[in-house]
Amino acid sequence: MVVLAAKPPALDQISLLRSPQPGDAASFFGVPAVDLSSPGSALAVVDACERFGFFKVVNHGVPTGVVDRLEAEAVRFFASPQPDKDACGPANPLGYGNKRIGRNGDMGWLEYLLLALDGGGHAASVAKASPVPSSSLRDAVNQYVAAVRGLATSVLEAVVEGLGVAPRDALSAMVTDAASDQVFRINHYPACPLLQRLPDSCGVTGFGEHTDPQLVSVLRSNGTAGLQVALHDDDGRWVPVPPDRDAFFVIVGDSLQVLTNGRLKSVRHRVVANSLKPRVSMIYFAGPAPAQRMAPLPQLLGHGEQSLYRDFTWGDYKKAAYRSRLGDNRLDPFRVLQ
Repeated sequence: MVVLAAKPPALDQISLLRSPQPGDAASFFGVPAVDLSSPGSALAVVDACERFGFFKVVNHGVPTGVVDRLEAEAVRFFASPQPDKDACGPANPLGYGNKRIGRNGDMGWLEYLLLALDGGGHAASVAKASPVPSSSLRDAVNQYVAAVRGLATSVLEAVVEGLGVAPRDALSAMVTDAASDQVFRINHYPACPLLQRLPDSCGVTGFGEHTDPQLVSVLRSNGTAGLQVALHDDDGRWVPVPPDRDAFFVIVGDSLQVLTNGRLKSVRHRVVANSLKPRVSMIYFAGPAPAQRMAPLPQLLGHGEQSLYRDFTWGDYKKAAYRSRLGDNRLDPFRVLQ
Protein backbone atom coordinates (compact mmCIF):
# COMPACT_ATOMS: atom_id res chain seq x y z
CA MET A 1 0.00 0.00 0.00
CA VAL A 2 1.25 3.47 -0.86
CA VAL A 3 -0.04 6.41 1.18
CA LEU A 4 0.62 9.72 -0.50
CA ALA A 5 1.62 12.76 1.51
CA ALA A 6 -0.63 15.28 -0.20
CA LYS A 7 -4.33 14.47 -0.30
CA PRO A 8 -7.38 16.45 -1.36
CA PRO A 9 -8.89 18.01 1.78
CA ALA A 10 -12.07 15.87 1.68
CA LEU A 11 -9.94 12.71 1.84
CA ASP A 12 -8.12 13.70 5.01
CA GLN A 13 -7.29 10.59 7.08
CA ILE A 14 -8.36 8.19 4.32
CA SER A 15 -5.48 6.24 2.77
CA LEU A 16 -4.65 6.35 -0.91
CA LEU A 17 -3.75 3.02 -2.50
CA ARG A 18 -1.67 1.82 -5.39
CA SER A 19 -4.14 0.35 -7.88
CA PRO A 20 -3.44 -3.06 -9.47
CA GLN A 21 -1.80 -2.91 -12.86
CA PRO A 22 -3.65 -4.05 -16.01
CA GLY A 23 -1.72 -7.34 -16.11
CA ASP A 24 -2.86 -8.16 -12.58
CA ALA A 25 -6.47 -7.38 -13.42
CA ALA A 26 -6.51 -9.85 -16.30
CA SER A 27 -5.08 -12.63 -14.14
CA PHE A 28 -8.22 -12.95 -12.02
CA PHE A 29 -10.95 -12.27 -14.53
CA GLY A 30 -12.14 -15.85 -14.14
CA VAL A 31 -13.45 -15.85 -10.58
CA PRO A 32 -14.30 -19.48 -9.71
CA ALA A 33 -18.03 -19.96 -10.28
CA VAL A 34 -19.94 -22.78 -8.59
CA ASP A 35 -23.49 -24.01 -9.12
CA LEU A 36 -24.28 -25.75 -5.84
CA SER A 37 -26.91 -27.94 -7.52
CA SER A 38 -24.49 -29.39 -10.07
CA PRO A 39 -22.59 -32.70 -9.73
CA GLY A 40 -19.14 -32.23 -8.25
CA SER A 41 -20.03 -28.85 -6.73
CA ALA A 42 -18.73 -29.85 -3.27
CA LEU A 43 -15.26 -30.57 -4.62
CA ALA A 44 -15.38 -27.34 -6.65
CA VAL A 45 -16.21 -25.35 -3.51
CA VAL A 46 -13.31 -26.87 -1.58
CA ASP A 47 -10.92 -26.32 -4.50
CA ALA A 48 -11.90 -22.64 -4.76
CA CYS A 49 -11.60 -22.18 -0.99
CA GLU A 50 -8.14 -23.77 -0.96
CA ARG A 51 -6.79 -21.88 -3.97
CA PHE A 52 -8.38 -18.47 -3.49
CA GLY A 53 -10.48 -18.36 -0.30
CA PHE A 54 -13.10 -16.85 -2.57
CA PHE A 55 -15.62 -17.83 -5.25
CA LYS A 56 -19.01 -16.90 -6.62
CA VAL A 57 -22.25 -18.87 -6.59
CA VAL A 58 -24.38 -18.87 -9.73
CA ASN A 59 -27.88 -20.33 -10.15
CA HIS A 60 -28.19 -19.69 -6.42
CA GLY A 61 -31.98 -19.72 -6.15
CA VAL A 62 -32.25 -16.41 -4.32
CA PRO A 63 -35.20 -14.56 -5.91
CA THR A 64 -34.21 -11.48 -7.88
CA GLY A 65 -37.12 -9.55 -6.36
CA VAL A 66 -35.78 -10.11 -2.84
CA VAL A 67 -32.39 -8.72 -3.83
CA ASP A 68 -33.79 -5.76 -5.77
CA ARG A 69 -36.16 -4.83 -2.95
CA LEU A 70 -33.37 -4.61 -0.39
CA GLU A 71 -31.06 -2.72 -2.72
CA ALA A 72 -33.82 -0.16 -3.40
CA GLU A 73 -34.48 0.25 0.34
CA ALA A 74 -30.75 0.68 1.00
CA VAL A 75 -30.39 3.31 -1.73
CA ARG A 76 -33.40 5.14 -0.30
CA PHE A 77 -31.92 5.13 3.21
CA PHE A 78 -28.48 6.39 2.16
CA ALA A 79 -30.10 9.14 0.05
CA SER A 80 -32.07 10.44 3.05
CA PRO A 81 -31.04 13.62 4.91
CA GLN A 82 -27.91 13.25 7.04
CA PRO A 83 -29.73 13.95 10.34
CA ASP A 84 -32.10 11.04 9.61
CA LYS A 85 -29.15 8.71 9.03
CA ASP A 86 -27.28 9.99 12.07
CA ALA A 87 -30.30 9.13 14.20
CA CYS A 88 -29.41 5.45 13.61
CA GLY A 89 -25.85 5.93 14.89
CA PRO A 90 -23.13 6.30 15.77
CA ALA A 91 -22.15 2.69 15.15
CA ASN A 92 -20.87 1.19 18.40
CA PRO A 93 -20.53 -1.26 16.76
CA LEU A 94 -24.13 -1.62 15.54
CA GLY A 95 -25.95 1.13 13.71
CA TYR A 96 -25.08 3.79 11.16
CA GLY A 97 -21.47 4.78 10.55
CA ASN A 98 -19.89 7.33 8.26
CA LYS A 99 -16.21 7.07 7.19
CA ARG A 100 -15.06 5.82 10.58
CA ILE A 101 -14.83 2.00 10.65
CA GLY A 102 -14.69 0.54 14.13
CA ARG A 103 -13.05 2.04 17.20
CA ASN A 104 -9.37 1.91 16.29
CA GLY A 105 -8.81 4.63 13.72
CA ASP A 106 -9.66 2.90 10.43
CA MET A 107 -11.24 5.25 7.90
CA GLY A 108 -12.84 4.72 4.50
CA TRP A 109 -14.82 6.52 1.81
CA LEU A 110 -18.14 4.95 2.78
CA GLU A 111 -21.19 4.96 5.01
CA TYR A 112 -22.81 1.83 6.34
CA LEU A 113 -25.48 0.19 8.47
CA LEU A 114 -24.42 -2.74 10.67
CA LEU A 115 -27.16 -4.95 12.12
CA ALA A 116 -27.24 -7.94 14.47
CA LEU A 117 -29.46 -10.91 13.63
CA ASP A 118 -31.48 -13.19 15.88
CA GLY A 119 -32.82 -16.69 15.29
CA GLY A 120 -31.80 -20.30 14.93
CA GLY A 121 -33.06 -23.14 12.76
CA HIS A 122 -34.21 -21.87 9.38
CA ALA A 123 -35.26 -18.44 10.65
CA ALA A 124 -33.26 -15.27 11.12
CA SER A 125 -34.30 -11.67 11.52
CA VAL A 126 -32.92 -8.30 12.55
CA ALA A 127 -32.43 -8.16 16.31
CA LYS A 128 -34.75 -5.76 18.10
CA ALA A 129 -31.76 -3.91 19.54
CA SER A 130 -30.44 -3.07 16.06
CA PRO A 131 -31.32 0.47 14.93
CA VAL A 132 -33.26 0.21 11.65
CA PRO A 133 -34.67 3.44 10.20
CA SER A 134 -37.93 2.02 8.85
CA SER A 135 -40.17 -1.02 8.98
CA SER A 136 -39.88 -1.39 5.21
CA LEU A 137 -36.09 -1.67 5.42
CA ARG A 138 -36.36 -4.12 8.32
CA ASP A 139 -38.79 -6.29 6.35
CA ALA A 140 -36.55 -6.21 3.29
CA VAL A 141 -33.50 -7.23 5.34
CA ASN A 142 -35.41 -10.06 7.03
CA GLN A 143 -36.60 -11.44 3.70
CA TYR A 144 -33.13 -11.17 2.18
CA VAL A 145 -31.32 -12.72 5.16
CA ALA A 146 -33.70 -15.68 5.22
CA ALA A 147 -32.69 -16.50 1.64
CA VAL A 148 -28.98 -15.74 1.89
CA ARG A 149 -28.45 -17.61 5.15
CA GLY A 150 -29.83 -20.67 3.39
CA LEU A 151 -27.18 -20.13 0.74
CA ALA A 152 -24.46 -19.86 3.42
CA THR A 153 -25.53 -23.11 5.09
CA SER A 154 -25.54 -24.87 1.70
CA VAL A 155 -21.99 -23.66 1.11
CA LEU A 156 -20.86 -24.94 4.52
CA GLU A 157 -22.51 -28.30 3.85
CA ALA A 158 -20.69 -28.44 0.52
CA VAL A 159 -17.40 -27.75 2.30
CA VAL A 160 -18.05 -30.65 4.68
CA GLU A 161 -18.95 -32.99 1.82
CA GLY A 162 -15.95 -31.94 -0.24
CA LEU A 163 -13.61 -32.53 2.71
CA GLY A 164 -15.14 -35.94 3.43
CA VAL A 165 -16.31 -34.99 6.91
CA ALA A 166 -19.43 -36.16 8.76
CA PRO A 167 -22.04 -35.26 9.80
CA ARG A 168 -23.27 -33.07 6.96
CA ASP A 169 -24.12 -30.21 9.34
CA ALA A 170 -20.75 -30.26 11.17
CA LEU A 171 -20.24 -26.62 10.14
CA SER A 172 -23.69 -25.36 9.18
CA ALA A 173 -25.11 -26.27 12.62
CA MET A 174 -22.86 -23.59 14.09
CA VAL A 175 -24.77 -21.01 12.04
CA THR A 176 -28.29 -22.35 12.53
CA ASP A 177 -27.85 -22.70 16.30
CA ALA A 178 -30.22 -20.40 18.20
CA ALA A 179 -27.22 -18.73 19.89
CA SER A 180 -25.30 -18.17 16.64
CA ASP A 181 -23.68 -14.76 16.21
CA GLN A 182 -24.78 -13.46 12.82
CA VAL A 183 -24.48 -9.92 11.53
CA PHE A 184 -25.55 -8.13 8.39
CA ARG A 185 -23.89 -5.11 6.83
CA ILE A 186 -25.01 -2.72 4.10
CA ASN A 187 -22.22 -0.55 2.69
CA HIS A 188 -22.64 2.54 0.52
CA TYR A 189 -19.58 3.94 -1.24
CA PRO A 190 -20.51 7.33 -2.74
CA ALA A 191 -18.93 8.35 -6.02
CA CYS A 192 -15.58 10.03 -5.33
CA PRO A 193 -15.03 12.71 -8.01
CA LEU A 194 -11.78 13.82 -6.34
CA LEU A 195 -10.25 10.61 -7.68
CA GLN A 196 -10.17 12.27 -11.09
CA ARG A 197 -7.47 14.61 -9.74
CA LEU A 198 -5.21 11.69 -8.78
CA PRO A 199 -2.85 9.64 -10.99
CA ASP A 200 -4.35 6.53 -12.58
CA SER A 201 -2.10 4.39 -10.38
CA CYS A 202 -3.81 5.68 -7.21
CA GLY A 203 -7.09 4.75 -5.58
CA VAL A 204 -8.97 5.88 -2.50
CA THR A 205 -9.69 3.39 0.28
CA GLY A 206 -13.38 2.57 0.48
CA PHE A 207 -12.98 -0.24 3.02
CA GLY A 208 -9.43 -1.11 4.07
CA GLU A 209 -7.80 -4.49 3.60
CA HIS A 210 -8.88 -7.17 6.08
CA THR A 211 -10.03 -10.73 6.53
CA ASP A 212 -13.49 -11.56 7.87
CA PRO A 213 -13.48 -13.21 11.32
CA GLN A 214 -16.57 -15.41 10.80
CA LEU A 215 -16.89 -18.78 9.02
CA VAL A 216 -18.03 -17.38 5.68
CA SER A 217 -19.38 -14.12 4.33
CA VAL A 218 -21.89 -13.90 1.49
CA LEU A 219 -21.62 -10.68 -0.50
CA ARG A 220 -23.76 -9.18 -3.21
CA SER A 221 -23.27 -5.75 -4.78
CA ASN A 222 -24.65 -3.56 -7.54
CA GLY A 223 -22.84 -3.35 -10.86
CA THR A 224 -20.12 -0.96 -9.67
CA ALA A 225 -16.54 -2.21 -9.50
CA GLY A 226 -14.33 -1.72 -6.45
CA LEU A 227 -13.85 -5.08 -4.71
CA GLN A 228 -10.29 -6.40 -4.75
CA VAL A 229 -8.76 -9.58 -3.29
CA ALA A 230 -5.19 -10.57 -2.46
CA LEU A 231 -4.32 -13.79 -4.26
CA HIS A 232 -2.97 -16.74 -2.27
CA ASP A 233 0.38 -16.66 -4.05
CA ASP A 234 3.91 -15.75 -3.02
CA ASP A 235 3.49 -11.99 -3.26
CA GLY A 236 -0.22 -11.68 -2.37
CA ARG A 237 -1.01 -9.65 -5.50
CA TRP A 238 -4.08 -7.43 -5.33
CA VAL A 239 -6.48 -8.02 -8.20
CA PRO A 240 -9.87 -6.46 -8.95
CA VAL A 241 -12.98 -8.64 -8.97
CA PRO A 242 -15.36 -7.84 -11.84
CA PRO A 243 -18.88 -7.17 -10.53
CA ASP A 244 -21.61 -9.69 -11.29
CA ARG A 245 -25.17 -8.68 -10.43
CA ASP A 246 -26.41 -12.23 -11.00
CA ALA A 247 -24.07 -13.95 -8.53
CA PHE A 248 -23.26 -14.01 -4.84
CA PHE A 249 -19.63 -13.95 -3.74
CA VAL A 250 -18.54 -16.21 -0.89
CA ILE A 251 -15.52 -15.26 1.23
CA VAL A 252 -13.71 -17.70 3.52
CA GLY A 253 -13.36 -16.29 7.05
CA ASP A 254 -10.76 -16.77 9.77
CA SER A 255 -12.99 -19.17 11.71
CA LEU A 256 -13.26 -21.58 8.77
CA GLN A 257 -9.48 -21.43 8.42
CA VAL A 258 -9.14 -22.53 12.06
CA LEU A 259 -11.82 -25.23 11.79
CA THR A 260 -9.98 -26.76 8.81
CA ASN A 261 -6.56 -26.31 10.47
CA GLY A 262 -5.39 -23.97 7.73
CA ARG A 263 -6.45 -26.12 4.79
CA LEU A 264 -8.97 -23.46 3.74
CA LYS A 265 -7.50 -19.99 4.13
CA SER A 266 -9.29 -16.72 4.73
CA VAL A 267 -8.68 -14.14 2.04
CA ARG A 268 -7.64 -10.53 2.48
CA HIS A 269 -9.91 -8.18 0.57
CA ARG A 270 -10.66 -4.47 0.30
CA VAL A 271 -12.84 -2.00 -1.59
CA VAL A 272 -11.52 0.94 -3.59
CA ALA A 273 -13.78 3.94 -4.19
CA ASN A 274 -15.12 4.64 -7.69
CA SER A 275 -14.74 8.09 -9.22
CA LEU A 276 -18.11 8.23 -11.01
CA LYS A 277 -20.49 5.57 -9.67
CA PRO A 278 -21.74 4.75 -6.16
CA ARG A 279 -21.34 1.18 -4.97
CA VAL A 280 -23.83 -0.59 -2.70
CA SER A 281 -22.94 -3.95 -1.16
CA MET A 282 -24.84 -6.23 1.21
CA ILE A 283 -22.90 -8.76 3.28
CA TYR A 284 -24.19 -11.57 5.49
CA PHE A 285 -21.63 -12.78 8.03
CA ALA A 286 -22.18 -16.35 9.28
CA GLY A 287 -20.73 -16.67 12.77
CA PRO A 288 -21.05 -19.34 15.47
CA ALA A 289 -22.29 -18.98 19.05
CA PRO A 290 -19.98 -17.06 21.40
CA ALA A 291 -19.33 -20.24 23.43
CA GLN A 292 -18.42 -22.30 20.35
CA ARG A 293 -14.94 -23.79 20.72
CA MET A 294 -12.84 -22.94 17.68
CA ALA A 295 -10.70 -26.00 17.00
CA PRO A 296 -9.97 -28.09 13.88
CA LEU A 297 -12.56 -30.72 13.04
CA PRO A 298 -11.06 -33.99 14.38
CA GLN A 299 -11.60 -35.81 11.09
CA LEU A 300 -9.32 -33.33 9.33
CA LEU A 301 -6.33 -34.00 11.58
CA GLY A 302 -4.01 -36.68 10.26
CA HIS A 303 -2.22 -39.16 12.49
CA GLY A 304 -0.11 -37.17 14.93
CA GLU A 305 -1.16 -33.84 13.43
CA GLN A 306 -1.63 -31.09 15.98
CA SER A 307 -3.81 -28.01 15.84
CA LEU A 308 -2.09 -24.91 14.49
CA TYR A 309 -4.08 -22.84 16.98
CA ARG A 310 -4.40 -22.71 20.72
CA ASP A 311 -7.74 -23.29 22.40
CA PHE A 312 -10.21 -20.40 22.16
CA THR A 313 -13.89 -19.66 21.61
CA TRP A 314 -15.65 -17.51 19.04
CA GLY A 315 -16.41 -15.04 21.84
CA ASP A 316 -12.67 -14.77 22.59
CA TYR A 317 -11.86 -14.18 18.95
CA LYS A 318 -14.60 -11.64 18.40
CA LYS A 319 -13.37 -9.55 21.35
CA ALA A 320 -9.84 -9.64 19.98
CA ALA A 321 -11.08 -8.65 16.52
CA TYR A 322 -12.84 -5.57 17.87
CA ARG A 323 -9.61 -4.51 19.59
CA SER A 324 -7.59 -4.77 16.38
CA ARG A 325 -7.09 -2.65 13.30
CA LEU A 326 -8.59 -3.84 10.00
CA GLY A 327 -5.23 -4.73 8.49
CA ASP A 328 -3.95 -6.70 11.48
CA ASN A 329 -3.43 -10.44 11.15
CA ARG A 330 -5.98 -11.30 13.82
CA LEU A 331 -5.12 -14.99 13.94
CA ASP A 332 -1.45 -14.49 14.80
CA PRO A 333 -2.00 -14.23 18.60
CA PHE A 334 -3.96 -17.50 18.51
CA ARG A 335 -1.37 -19.57 16.67
CA VAL A 336 0.66 -22.25 18.39
CA LEU A 337 4.33 -21.32 18.26
CA GLN A 338 6.26 -23.87 16.22
